[in-house]
Amino acid sequence: MPSDRRGLQPRKQPRQARAELTRQRILAAAAHVFAEHGYAAGTTNRIAAQARVSIGSLYQYYPNKDAILLELMTMHLDAGMDISRQQRDDELPDALEDIIRGQVRAAIHNHRHDPNLLRIMFEQTPRSPELLEKIARNEREHVAFAERLLARHPEVRVEDTHVAARLLVSTVERVVHHLIAEPDTIDAHRLEDQLVAMLTAYLTAPPKGDGGDGKEPS
Repeated sequence: MPSDRRGLQPRKQPRQARAELTRQRILAAAAHVFAEHGYAAGTTNRIAAQARVSIGSLYQYYPNKDAILLELMTMHLDAGMDISRQQRDDELPDALEDIIRGQVRAAIHNHRHDPNLLRIMFEQTPRSPELLEKIARNEREHVAFAERLLARHPEVRVEDTHVAARLLVSTVERVVHHLIAEPDTIDAHRLEDQLVAMLTAYLTAPPKGDGGDGKEPS
């Protein structure tokens, strides 16, 4: 749902440890309440009660539950990017399948902590301009890394590495999100194995018309 900035910005930026702890309690309480009761019934009164703060204290930090949900979504995106950047800083395995497995496993790990909350975040979070830019920036970073990887890895046979990189990134993100957030969730290990097999087969398949040795069939 597109939205402007009004009513979505936190009111108070904590400068002291005690204030930061209060903010974290509100966010943790909101995550619990949204997952337990749903977004419509996840009122600020319920969040304040769960956090054991007064409703007035909650409103000192956030103007409404939309702003709280937006912050939870932002934290989710930042956590995913932190994991991805750490993976890039580490030494990558040699085998393409192992590299893909690392990416898929990281995406699953970042999505599986609470399927109910995940579903609410992706369906109900107001799409502020800042959030949309963060999503686009994260995707560009993922795609740029994937394209560099595919362009130089000896096992990759796909010719259009730019399109392949975009397919790789969007497939991992959207398939993992869709299947992990579903009420009837799929086993994470089985999902990982099948998604890795599918993506590896696509990236390593000989180009159309290639007889397997890079030559056109006679």
